[in-house]
Amino acid sequence: MANTLGKNFKITTFGESHGKCVGVIIEGCPAGLKLDLNEIQKEVNKRKPGQSALTTQRKEQDRVEVLSGSLNGVTTGAPICLMVFNKDIDSSKYEVIKRLPRPGHSDMPAFFKYHGSNDWRGGGIFSGRLTLSYVMAGVVAKEILKKSNIEILAQTIQIGKIKAREMPVEEIRENKEKTLVRCADLTAAEKMEELILEVKEQGDSVGGIIECLALNVPVGFGEPICDSLESELSKAIFSIPAIKGIEFGLGFKMVELKGSKNNDEFSLEREKIITKTNNCGGILGGIFNGMPIVFRVVIKSTSSISLPQETINLETKSKEILKTEGRHDPCIVSRAVPVVESITAVVLADLGMQGGFIT
Repeated sequence: MANTLGKNFKITTFGESHGKCVGVIIEGCPAGLKLDLNEIQKEVNKRKPGQSALTTQRKEQDRVEVLSGSLNGVTTGAPICLMVFNKDIDSSKYEVIKRLPRPGHSDMPAFFKYHGSNDWRGGGIFSGRLTLSYVMAGVVAKEILKKSNIEILAQTIQIGKIKAREMPVEEIRENKEKTLVRCADLTAAEKMEELILEVKEQGDSVGGIIECLALNVPVGFGEPICDSLESELSKAIFSIPAIKGIEFGLGFKMVELKGSKNNDEFSLEREKIITKTNNCGGILGGIFNGMPIVFRVVIKSTSSISLPQETINLETKSKEILKTEGRHDPCIVSRAVPVVESITAVVLADLGMQGGFIT
């Protein structure tokens, strides 16, 4: 089992959804860095459950505790351990999935991989609750990135078939936290919220797309070939549950363009080399080219729904009908926005250290 990401700035996650706690150990953080517990708590609150009628009604305070690596609010250079205790746990509704795996979830493959000894409570290590670790580590990573004025902005751009319009960075920065779905397009956000409530009433779920921008990254970020910027971001992004796809720049739309249209032509602006377009999403050859990093991730509809679904009894190998009970998100996208930002910060902090851009 691999719970570690990074080489120079390295994070190791621990815990289970219905275990005693969820946490992260951060290695490689320089001494003397401000470690603001209030700022960590603020970010953690963005993904905690029970925020609104659009999310699971599990009630967790998610109070962050710093166990090591900090003295008087400043990092000491020692490994940092951050954790949150689980409080509002009800595993009774999950007893059934020990033998009846949920369609779309990890229950069935986890049962066979771990020979029936997997933690089935709340999904165990496969639960989105473990992304708490990424958010806590992301706050530390963002503090490191501030030295280079690097900013990361993610927002929801699609829920179901409802899409947000393209927006300038200033509007995204100003509006994305004003809506429950974390979409800066206020008109689209209202429609997204209505759709989520509609599918919730139906006992169903819906997915969406998150777009992430990274600004002011120094040219040259990335360690080709196997540790390229795209490689490292993709690996980290896919460690977030429910993500099923990623694309950079124009992504799959590139297939519709000839090279003459897809290529980003170079130009000069105040003696700085830029590109006239940004179809490549700021990355060429796995290295950052100076334009904003742009990528999008697809988050599938939440697997746990209350509608009856066909499954196979793992004990008897017979067909059965499963109606999942418990507290689940009708749409996980809005809570995943701070997670995408955080894991991106972790990757950039690590690559920045590897390339000598950050010390």
